[in-house]
Amino acid sequence: MSSTNKQKIVESVPQTGFFGHPKGLFTLFFTEFWERFSYYGMKAILVYYMYYEVSKGGLGIEEGTALAIVSIYGSLVYMSGVIGGWLADRVFGTSKAVFYGGIFIMFGHIALAFPGNFSMFIVSMVLIVIGTGLLKPNVSTVVGEMYSQEDTRRDSAFSIFYMGINLGGFLSPLVVGSLQKNYGFHWGFAAAAIGMFLGLVVFMVSKRSTLGLAGTYVPNPLTAAEKKKYGWMSAVVVIVLAIILGWTIPAGIFTLNVFINIVGIFGVVVPLAYFLIMYYSPKTSTQERSQVIAYIPLFIAAVMFWSIQEQGATILATYADKKTQLDLFGFEISPAWFQSLNPLFILLLAPVFAWLWVKLGNRQPIIPRKFSWGLIFAGLSFLVILIPGYFTPDGGLVNPIWLVLSYFIVVIGELLLSPVGLSATTKLAPQAFSAQTMSLWFLAPAAAQALNAQLVRFYSPATENVYFGTIGGVSIVLGLILFLIGPKIQTYMKGIK
Repeated sequence: MSSTNKQKIVESVPQTGFFGHPKGLFTLFFTEFWERFSYYGMKAILVYYMYYEVSKGGLGIEEGTALAIVSIYGSLVYMSGVIGGWLADRVFGTSKAVFYGGIFIMFGHIALAFPGNFSMFIVSMVLIVIGTGLLKPNVSTVVGEMYSQEDTRRDSAFSIFYMGINLGGFLSPLVVGSLQKNYGFHWGFAAAAIGMFLGLVVFMVSKRSTLGLAGTYVPNPLTAAEKKKYGWMSAVVVIVLAIILGWTIPAGIFTLNVFINIVGIFGVVVPLAYFLIMYYSPKTSTQERSQVIAYIPLFIAAVMFWSIQEQGATILATYADKKTQLDLFGFEISPAWFQSLNPLFILLLAPVFAWLWVKLGNRQPIIPRKFSWGLIFAGLSFLVILIPGYFTPDGGLVNPIWLVLSYFIVVIGELLLSPVGLSATTKLAPQAFSAQTMSLWFLAPAAAQALNAQLVRFYSPATENVYFGTIGGVSIVLGLILFLIGPKIQTYMKGIK
């Protein structure tokens, strides 16, 4: 997209009306609110749905396998953002990508809402993966399009937008977890489908009057020859995959473990390929190449952070279900409710961070050092889990305050890294790869969860202390290294702060 088109987008967006921000931020805030309500509501009960016995409404999958599948599913959700970003950049723009993605997600949750079997579960996961890949990176890109590079409200806008994400994430585990506890898993999944439907309604009703041209431009459209080429390539890939899977699955060659390993490889190869493509593209300027180099250590730091944060829905979810005291003062709580802690703390602390960055202005820490502190807090959140093990007898249940404290600490790290990373991505992205660079940002949690699918195999009650201690310690060490080299990384950003 040319700088002229970017300027037209900014000029077309109503520039005030939502807490001093463009009115379009309101539209995107509530669209993302309902999308995250849908996603986190489903995810709060997903691992339980997989390993609970059939008599309890689950699928009866072995626990370790269930943890690995949830991690791989999370990886594919974010990895699909590469395709979503490419389609937005080259085919139909970010606005249509958001709408189409919401449709896929809604039907995915509808599929889960009907009692079925493992095959229906796989169908729903495929639909949600495709839909989230279209919606998630592109709605964040539209936020960035509403602000010029020099607009000091940009980081604040992403913090407010992040509040929308987490308001939906806070309410959904409470609603969905209660429905699952009282009426069964499929009522919980139905609530997630309704949430996505409401998100689509908000977006379609208000986008025309609040977003202006944001999301309508296709920055790097396909030529007629490219459309023909990619059409044939897509058809060939689908046919070849169908043949390979049709042969290897019945033959027992393509197993779940093989699939997990393949996704793990893709978690490394895909972002590496993206960095190389962007760096060597003739459409990337010399200054933009320097900014791509600066982005690499930030991406690695994000992978480490999300590896810890995303285990809140797998390892810590299992910890909440099996090792945490859930009967408090005669009232039994749902283990799914712990998934509301992360977004709750973000809701409480995000305004503080948004105010802090605006208040500090040019005196705030540089981006790499914000990331370094994010890693340090993430590591501490895992080390905290070690403490109750020394005070709880073997087989005893842990006071839930320790899980609460762990979620609180990792949220501090998240607010230092995630909204800052969203903003930094829109600033450092080469113009020809604007939506695709946002997709690259979401490849960090994709790579992290592909890594987690391997790591969860090492978790057991016997290895618990080593597991939390090792991962937490590695994160802290990486954070300290990033802090030391932060000023050098900043020089490659060429004035971006």
